[in-house]
Amino acid sequence: MSEPEKNENIPEASARKGISNIGNTAKSKEDFNLAAIYVSDAQYNRNVYFDTLPQAVRLYMLYNHWALKVLLYFFMLVNLSLAIFEDPAVYPLPIWATMLVEILCLLIFTIRLIHYAKVILRDKFWKDPKNICIIVILTLTLVDMIIYGALKAANYYGVRWSRVLRPLLLVNVTEGRQLRRAFRSIRNALPQIFYVFMLFMFSILIFSLMALKLLGKRGLTNINGTPYFTSYLEIMFDLYVLVTTANSPDVMMPAYNANFFFAVFFIVYILINTYIFMSVFLAVVYNSYKKYLKEEVRQLVRAKRHKMVRAFGVLQEQREEGGEPVVTQASWNQLVRLVQPNLSNAHRELLWSVSDDKNQGAIASHFSSRQILDIVFILRVLRLIRVVDSIKRFRIIINTLIRIGPAILTFGQLIIVVYYIFAMVGMELFKGKVTFYEQSSTNLAKAYCGNPLLNGTDFAKLNYCKNNFNNVVSSFILLVELTVVNQWHVLSSGFATVTHISARIFFVLFHIIVVIVILNIFVAFVLEAFFVEYSVDKSDLQTSLERKIEELELAVAQETMEDNLVNAMETIDNDLGGSQSAKPNLPSLMFKIASKRYRTVDALLQRIFEADLDPEDFAENDDPETQGNENFANPLFSHA
Repeated sequence: MSEPEKNENIPEASARKGISNIGNTAKSKEDFNLAAIYVSDAQYNRNVYFDTLPQAVRLYMLYNHWALKVLLYFFMLVNLSLAIFEDPAVYPLPIWATMLVEILCLLIFTIRLIHYAKVILRDKFWKDPKNICIIVILTLTLVDMIIYGALKAANYYGVRWSRVLRPLLLVNVTEGRQLRRAFRSIRNALPQIFYVFMLFMFSILIFSLMALKLLGKRGLTNINGTPYFTSYLEIMFDLYVLVTTANSPDVMMPAYNANFFFAVFFIVYILINTYIFMSVFLAVVYNSYKKYLKEEVRQLVRAKRHKMVRAFGVLQEQREEGGEPVVTQASWNQLVRLVQPNLSNAHRELLWSVSDDKNQGAIASHFSSRQILDIVFILRVLRLIRVVDSIKRFRIIINTLIRIGPAILTFGQLIIVVYYIFAMVGMELFKGKVTFYEQSSTNLAKAYCGNPLLNGTDFAKLNYCKNNFNNVVSSFILLVELTVVNQWHVLSSGFATVTHISARIFFVLFHIIVVIVILNIFVAFVLEAFFVEYSVDKSDLQTSLERKIEELELAVAQETMEDNLVNAMETIDNDLGGSQSAKPNLPSLMFKIASKRYRTVDALLQRIFEADLDPEDFAENDDPETQGNENFANPLFSHA
């Protein structure tokens, strides 16, 4: 994983082209392209160290073209999907066919990486850990393919160990910044999580020792006749499973049947470890995660601001000697056309009237760069008035669900990456150990899932034979079942029976990483989103926009749509029905503030932590790129 992207230094070419052009009122096409790239980077939260020479800017614009991104993700999906056709396969294909496709995927990834290397400064490229990770992954994959192909050609057994690296490409590509941020935040939170987990495990060890001393020598047996609580390792595993409630009350029943008072031991254990410890664990996990996530968002906002500073520096002009550098309306209009080409003229005029609040025909640098960015994109064309939005209680729930949509996708990608890694490892460890037979099969091995070691076990009795690691689809389904937790101890015990008792480590690690860490963070993130929905008021930017819209008499029935934040721009005919005849003097084009629904998780995170971000963090002198340059003052985050 790459480290958090640091604030980039303006390269020398940028200083020549973007900052030192005060007084040069004639802006070239390259100037507008460079400014548009800066604004686009700020909009999509890209913090790339791209070179600002015209050729590099054109390559960077091509690099960010949607078609190339779609192509990249297509081959990423193809690369991950190869597991369906590789041994153990759902649909087997010859080795040469899968390897040919994988070589094509590696070639595409290599070309994409070379394109990226042509865009950014060379020293920055080699200092970026994510680029090094991609190079290492591509190299190791190629080496593994050569070794595996040679072994298969010589009829020897081979292991495709590089398959676990495939999802890491998804994490380390430039477009995977949200996924990288999630991994970084979890990694940074691991020390605090580790201390709590060690305390939790210490509790389990103590209770396991107490259970061994209390119940181990009483001659009790399980329902299947095996000794009850006589092995310390077995007790530890059973009590760990009890924390997840998957084996409750089964694990308690032999002791409970022997004596009523033994139930007190298990009740105390559940209270301490399941209800208290797990709740504390959730709090610590999210508190640690949120702490580092807030720092990530702070750096995101800093990068966003610095991009807008550069865009201003490229387009700024000095209209009079000793006057304040400004961006003229003509330059602003051309920039908006490049960044948002589908914006209507009326829409653009409204945005300009809000930006140029003093009617001076230019935007000065004291205006908030975040506001300049948000103003360009805060209004959206009204497509459909959502009926449900008129019901406040429904609106809060729906808005929250829409808000966390991007977050769900990010956490979904995170889980898929972890699933894929565990699936690849699981297939190498457990493939062929369990066999599923159709209902119509008369094979006697059907009773014990094709493995005599499972004969008489709960795994075989419950007909869990199809829960195996014999291909990637079955592996993913099994991992989903393990995520749900119910009966996961039976599944893990089945694979431990056909291999070794240490196989349980694989399943315990999966439970810790996915269920305890990732899902706990996701649950807390949903809670945080609800808190924001209930507590956060309208931003200063929305207030200023509403005031300007009211001044221009372009509001759409504000009094009848209280707190109804829907996408907003439509004609009176569609928006107010027959009211046009009642108010013939109103202009035909009407506006209202767009919804606060965020299309990216970055926007949601910024909104969540907006109140906690200290404006002092963005003081003028915190940008090393502009120190010593007195040509213009940096735009500040102003709440006034």
